Amino acid sequence: MSEETNKAKAEEVVKTEAKAAPAAEETNVEEVKAEATEVKEEAPKAVKEKAAKAPNAKKVKIEESDDADEDSEPKAKKPTVKKTKKAAAISEDVEDEDDSDDDPLADEPTDGDIPLNEQGEFDWEAYEYGLKPQANEEREEMTKMYEDTLTSSVEHMVIQGVVVNKSDREIIVDINSKSEGVVSLNEFRYNPDLKIGDEVEVLVDKQEDKNGQLVLSHRKARSIKAWDRVNNAFETEEIVNGYVKCRTKGGMIVDVYGLEAFLPGSQIDVKPIRDYDVYVDKTMEFKIVKINHEFKNVVVSHKALIEADLEEQKRDIISKLEKGQVLEGVVKNITSYGVFIDLGGVDGLVHITDLSWSRINHPSEVVELDQKINVCIIDFDDQKSRIQLGLKQLEPHPWDKLAEGLKVGDNIKGKVVVLADYGAFVEIQPGIEGLIHVSEMSWSTHLRSAQDFMKVGDEVEAVILTLDREDRKMSLGIKQLTPDPWTDITTKYAVGSQHTGIVRNFTNFGVFVELEEGIDGLTHISDLSWTKKIKHPSEFTSVGAKLDVVVLEIDLDNRRLSLGHKQLEENPWDNYEAVFEVGSLHEGKVTEIVDKGCDVLFETFGVEGFCPARHMMKDGGGKLVKDDVAEFKVIEFNKDSKRLMVSHTQVFKDVVAGEKKAARAKGAAEASKTNAAMKKMASNVERSTLGDLDALSELKKKMEGEGK
Repeated sequence: MSEETNKAKAEEVVKTEAKAAPAAEETNVEEVKAEATEVKEEAPKAVKEKAAKAPNAKKVKIEESDDADEDSEPKAKKPTVKKTKKAAAISEDVEDEDDSDDDPLADEPTDGDIPLNEQGEFDWEAYEYGLKPQANEEREEMTKMYEDTLTSSVEHMVIQGVVVNKSDREIIVDINSKSEGVVSLNEFRYNPDLKIGDEVEVLVDKQEDKNGQLVLSHRKARSIKAWDRVNNAFETEEIVNGYVKCRTKGGMIVDVYGLEAFLPGSQIDVKPIRDYDVYVDKTMEFKIVKINHEFKNVVVSHKALIEADLEEQKRDIISKLEKGQVLEGVVKNITSYGVFIDLGGVDGLVHITDLSWSRINHPSEVVELDQKINVCIIDFDDQKSRIQLGLKQLEPHPWDKLAEGLKVGDNIKGKVVVLADYGAFVEIQPGIEGLIHVSEMSWSTHLRSAQDFMKVGDEVEAVILTLDREDRKMSLGIKQLTPDPWTDITTKYAVGSQHTGIVRNFTNFGVFVELEEGIDGLTHISDLSWTKKIKHPSEFTSVGAKLDVVVLEIDLDNRRLSLGHKQLEENPWDNYEAVFEVGSLHEGKVTEIVDKGCDVLFETFGVEGFCPARHMMKDGGGKLVKDDVAEFKVIEFNKDSKRLMVSHTQVFKDVVAGEKKAARAKGAAEASKTNAAMKKMASNVERSTLGDLDALSELKKKMEGEGK
């Protein structure tokens, strides 16, 4: 035993003896401790020295004495100290041993009787309890066995336990403690295969509650080690088990090692998932594909495991692909433009046009999801990543079954399957269609939509116009079922004949008038009225209105009719020439103001004229405005071009000019009269006298005054 152990044992002995004699007044505990320490340190040395001198001596016997000896020589000025029994006994034995060194008859202890520990030091435990070495070994063995039955405190620690029992609601876990713990079975939902004997990790919440029960938690134990496990599984690409807890937006929530991970919908399976709920409450294998350490987010994938299994199979299939090869596949997905087929790890697309020789509106009319079908490989790219498949190619083409006797000009019946702005497709037999162009639906040249003649699903009769068996094309017509109205057009609609038609359409240059189905004519804007200036046909008539016309011209080659409306009346411009002479004055009303002048209506005759801007000035200043009624002077008239130009300014200018002319004429007359009088007076000058000169001067003043 080490020196520190010896000191501890000595202190324990001192304390024990001190408690046994509390009434001893002379006892000084501190001195006893010091004395005991001295004895403790000297005793082993003495024994060892004696054992070295007499190796064959007997074992030193140490006996306890009931009485304590007092010091034979009392010390001055120091109270008497009463030794403990143990200390006194040790001192006596040491003294006896010292005396026995001089006694040749004294028994000397042997080496085997000295209580030494494994380090060769004095064994205080063997000395204290009086144990022999063999008994001491047995005691140590029993102590170890006892300590093995005891467990240290493991509270709040994660340890391994063994499932010893399992019920419908809970399991019993043994962690080698005084009692076994109970864990709810809900904490093992991720592991439905849990059985008795499996090792599980648990956290000791309480080693012993108030009822003496061991409280364990598997969920907390998983949470503590979950993040480390997840990171390790991600780094090592380990496959983990996860429990699908619930559905969320865009995927599922999976419990992995106690952490909630996200499983995207696209990563559940290689096939599109139609019902996510079937995976809830299921335990599946996953691969951790992404970890966000900042937000502690984990993304897992089940599809990655499937793809890994299918990769080898996929390479094998791709290496054997050939055009025209027929393979069996499963309908994986249906879209509006086609169907995706799973060929056993490789996907291919069957376009909607390759599903059936007949026209279909949606692929679901031909196939269903998860249906097994045979498809033909039509084409694929160099990397064989895109494979084009066909279903209709497995059947003979319907055109090969078309009757040999069918020819151009034959009447056939079919069903309208598609309508477009340019025409309609009619299915004659399954997979065989013909086009009726909109121009072949009516003899009318007025363009209309195919919807005006028929609708999808209608049964129609048509005439075969063209038939190309090689290109598998056919054009049809329905207007050919009725006679062509242009065959007798010159007889029915002779030039000069009058008819009533319906206005079908407007253009900037005229009006299209339909005389009957298939016969339309154009009435030019200049042929609508003799007198009115029409800028657009909508000012004169409206679509759908009836209009009387005269046939002006027929073009058989181009199937065109030229019509006129004003020709129904005589040309009034023949009479206007005499009325609207240049310089004549007429009262008119301003109907419209334009940049270059204004339009003037002469209501009496129903004709319009034009007044230039420079001729719109009024007498008192300013210009004419709309609805002004004024007098106009004709300044130009052209019957051929039907042009009438008038002026308002010229009217009052002519009045002013006339007044000036009259004034000039009157002044000239007076000047002539004055000159005659002057001449008369000049002839009489010679006969005049001085008195007459005064009279003449007076007369001259008088005449000048009258002239003014």
